[in-house]
Amino acid sequence: MTVPSPDYRDPRLTEQRNPRTQRIDVASSLEIVDLINGEDATVAPAVHAVRADVARAIDLVVDAFRRGGRLVYVGAGTSGRLGVLDASECPPTFGTPPEMVVGVIAGGYPALVKSSEGAEDDVNAGMEAMDQARVAAHDFVLGIAASGTTPFVRAALSRAQTIGATTGLVSCSDPPQVLRATCDVLVLPKVGPEALTGSTRLKAGTATKLVLNTISTGAMVRLGRAYGNLMVDLKAVSDKLRDRGERIVMECCGVDRGAARAAIAAADGSVKLAIVMVRKGTGRAEAERALAAAGGFVRRAVGDPPPVA
Repeated sequence: MTVPSPDYRDPRLTEQRNPRTQRIDVASSLEIVDLINGEDATVAPAVHAVRADVARAIDLVVDAFRRGGRLVYVGAGTSGRLGVLDASECPPTFGTPPEMVVGVIAGGYPALVKSSEGAEDDVNAGMEAMDQARVAAHDFVLGIAASGTTPFVRAALSRAQTIGATTGLVSCSDPPQVLRATCDVLVLPKVGPEALTGSTRLKAGTATKLVLNTISTGAMVRLGRAYGNLMVDLKAVSDKLRDRGERIVMECCGVDRGAARAAIAAADGSVKLAIVMVRKGTGRAEAERALAAAGGFVRRAVGDPPPVA
């Protein structure tokens, strides 16, 4: 039996071997499914264990938005793609302008659809990416690095901190001391070694997706971009979303589809404004004033939403 060199072990949690899957290469298809599913079952508890840090990140995002800043995700590989994905889903879900939540990935747009793994080592590109994104002191830059050591992300965070931006890091392994000392928040769900050693698109990727979902959704809810658990700021840019918008108005206001559609049209496509108009029995201008006075929160403007049936 070959004896491995004593220096083959990597201290990063995401690079360690998983004893539970060491014979995955001789497993049947169903056994592989069970092995991977068993590992996936540990992800949600790991995210729950860092719930206070996720909440802290939500507060920092809200603070940035309220001072006119942005949420800027920065990552490489799978981590970068997850950041871009979350950013790209905010406008249709919450009606935000595209520049409010931004995703930066090492290697730029081509890296979204084709592997560009070498880009993660370019520290100069990491710093330049923050300048190209026009990061400012009122922004919150959230680095995403499964291993915690990605040079592109470390350099980007360093540059953002020099500019004066608030910074944070999402990682599934302990980051270098310099990041622990300088970031305003660390979200470190320890999901443990992957089913396939080092393949952080697995558990680490799932944990990252859960964390980013929670941060962006939590921040938008805190800003009044939901009424109860309804997406009242959605952009009706497809038949599905137009139908959802009409059903939201029908449910919140107790009207039929025709009335809901007419109200949304009178509100120039705004589901939120249509709800206030119908619930308060007012025209658009008065509803806009009521919403403004309520800080954009429908609940404050019209009261509790209808209960879930």
